[in-house]
Amino acid sequence: MTPPRCLFRSHASRHATQSHLWFGVQRRAIASNSRLFKISEEVRQALHERRPVVALETTIYTHGWPYPDNLALASRLESVVRLHGGVPATIGILEGVAHVGLAADELVRLASSKHALKISRRDLGFALGLKDAEGNFFNGGTTIAGTMVLAHLAGIKVFATGGLGGVHRGAEQTMDISADLTELGRTPVAVISSGCKSFLDIPRTIEYLETQGVAVATFADGRKGNVHFPAFYSRDSVVESPKVLQDAQEAASVIHAHSMLGLRSGLHFANPIPLEHEIPFAEMEVAIAQANAEGINAGATGAAITPFILDKIKQLTGSRSLTANKALVESNVVMGAKVAKALIDLQNKDDLGPQLDLPSQRVVSRRPQDPQSRQRFNEETSVVVTSSTLTEVSPVAPIDSLVATHDANVFVAGTLALDYACDHKPRSGSPSTGLEMHTSNPAQISQSLGGVGHNVARAAHLMGAGVHFCSAVGDDLSGRAALVALTDEGLSSEAVEALAADSGKRTAQYVAVNEQSKDLAVAVADMAILDTPRKGEPDTIGTAFDNNWLPRIHSARPSHLVLDANWPPIYLARWLKAGSEIDAHITFEPVSNAKSAIPFQLPPKSSLLVFPKPTISLITPNATELAAMYTAARAGSFFDRADWWAVIDALGIPSTGARTAMSLATSPALADQGIPQQSVQLLPFFPSICTKLGARGVLVTQILPAGDPRLSSAEYAPYILSRCNNDTEDSLGVGGVYMRLFPAIEDVAEEDVVSVNGAGDTFCGVLVAGLAKAKQEGREGRLEEWVDIAQRAAVLTLKSEQAVSPGLGTLRMLM
Repeated sequence: MTPPRCLFRSHASRHATQSHLWFGVQRRAIASNSRLFKISEEVRQALHERRPVVALETTIYTHGWPYPDNLALASRLESVVRLHGGVPATIGILEGVAHVGLAADELVRLASSKHALKISRRDLGFALGLKDAEGNFFNGGTTIAGTMVLAHLAGIKVFATGGLGGVHRGAEQTMDISADLTELGRTPVAVISSGCKSFLDIPRTIEYLETQGVAVATFADGRKGNVHFPAFYSRDSVVESPKVLQDAQEAASVIHAHSMLGLRSGLHFANPIPLEHEIPFAEMEVAIAQANAEGINAGATGAAITPFILDKIKQLTGSRSLTANKALVESNVVMGAKVAKALIDLQNKDDLGPQLDLPSQRVVSRRPQDPQSRQRFNEETSVVVTSSTLTEVSPVAPIDSLVATHDANVFVAGTLALDYACDHKPRSGSPSTGLEMHTSNPAQISQSLGGVGHNVARAAHLMGAGVHFCSAVGDDLSGRAALVALTDEGLSSEAVEALAADSGKRTAQYVAVNEQSKDLAVAVADMAILDTPRKGEPDTIGTAFDNNWLPRIHSARPSHLVLDANWPPIYLARWLKAGSEIDAHITFEPVSNAKSAIPFQLPPKSSLLVFPKPTISLITPNATELAAMYTAARAGSFFDRADWWAVIDALGIPSTGARTAMSLATSPALADQGIPQQSVQLLPFFPSICTKLGARGVLVTQILPAGDPRLSSAEYAPYILSRCNNDTEDSLGVGGVYMRLFPAIEDVAEEDVVSVNGAGDTFCGVLVAGLAKAKQEGREGRLEEWVDIAQRAAVLTLKSEQAVSPGLGTLRMLM
């Protein structure tokens, strides 16, 4: 068996993520206006502005309806989408280019094409890469499968069509199964149709979709209780629908949750034909049986079988099937537009950023050179960054409308960095599978927005906390791009200080070189932007404190403040003082072994205070960072302080130690490693410690104040390591020590790990979001309430290509 991967990695590898496109762009979305793929300007704009977009296929025009009836139908369906508040994206192949969104003249050319191909997934490479015998590029109508592929590449999530392909009758002999079904199993697009074409084997089709992991449901359309999966021309069939949806809002909620979890499979929502156009199922079965028999006699197989049978059904039923077909397609497009609109409303409510932001053209800010200028972002000149040019354009529309405006109850102060992940990819046939020193190595290099502070802030934001993020970037290309990416994520950039070019400060950057297994081999970081100035240099960070960050925190008075360890001691002291002045709960994220010691390096007048009024309330180290903090405290003689000893003595730990009790509370292996012992010795300075132990889970060690109900609770009795026994409850307020090992919420297998970076940051952000939520509810939150949720969030990030999984929002209901 493959051993489970650790839930959290060393913070040395935490910054880099696996997003394969520029700064937070969806991985599967590709640049428009390339030689082979083009997104129309209308569709591009709609996606960027987060307006509902509905994908439409084109085989219905090239292989279903004759010209010019097909053109009239195309125009009608696009009008239906617009009438219901959406933007149509008709998808097809025209002159060797895949188009997402066809202009009127392009639709005419495709609809009137006499030799258009029928394009499924398998045909795309041929249709785009080759020419016909006369040297002409191909035209083609895309099937459901082909349309799904191209819609997903463009970032479109909703697709409305007529009928779904499926398992053909007699497939046990012919193996004739539509590519639509396998595409639904691997492409996350929601397809709305009137169910399977009625001449197919509906029970086996449903079974096949279930095997492929496809979510299948049917709209109730006014019906009560269980309903049948529709049979195209008929509202009922012989198969009960796996799930029932009441309306477009429910469908959008399913798509939204599916997407936020990062599931790679598609969804199929069946919309029954309008009642007035239905052809009863029994009547259709007679016509289908005859059409199937004639198809077998004619030798129609493969791609030819569907057009043959449809044509025969049309002959047998007269104009009724034609009228029904047109009515059901239009009904499905109406439903598609409603679902797309409801989905956008949900996305905007969760404030997760635009549906698409193409990498080929990004708008970034050109910050004023005058360091005193603090213009709003939308008032500044903008720059369009393409793959090869920088072009100045007019001011952009306000971006602040995309930023959450809720009151901030959590302030996060730390790094905002550009992360580069270099994953070693040995060449095929290479005798060496490891990295080679002193030479270049083949790799897959990706870049994204990161930094510990940023990751913590994003995780808390996705979990519903009102977050204000305080950081700094340089007046350079990286900094400008980072500001735009931050805004796209829904986080305000107002408290991100853009330092003047003449300050010499550079936007933080981190480069991780990972082994083929994705384990960190080596990393380099440029985090000097937050460093203290050298002699003779201006104190730009100090100025940012005075003019930007401190006024904001004093005005907002957040209940919680999170600080990462990238702040030098002098600046960390200023943050700690500011948090203390507003009585905020302060969390410290240690970042790395070296930087975890910074709280023990504060200026003399800012030295750490101990319980019951500690400077820092909570720390979230991993095992090695905990050991580094313990070592730093011992080396700095912090364990010789009288106030530290007073608290330690009040904990009730016997002079002989409590190794047996600690082994029982955690495990003998952890006790042998010294982790619970180190935690207890650090408790006077940090009364709550959540130590991230990877596959072993999370160890919570905490001072319980005197009178805490957990001290007398039978439920908590196994986790009470010790109780105060020196009669200082009234003077020091110590009640006892709570120690509990929370097992890992999931054993994450090697093959399921996409990125090991950002999981620990995610854990911290979710934990603080939970504590802040409890505070808003007027109560003191308990760490144990949120540890498992935070672990679940970390697992989502491990399986995500981003530093923080966008799927965290699905865990809000657990908060």
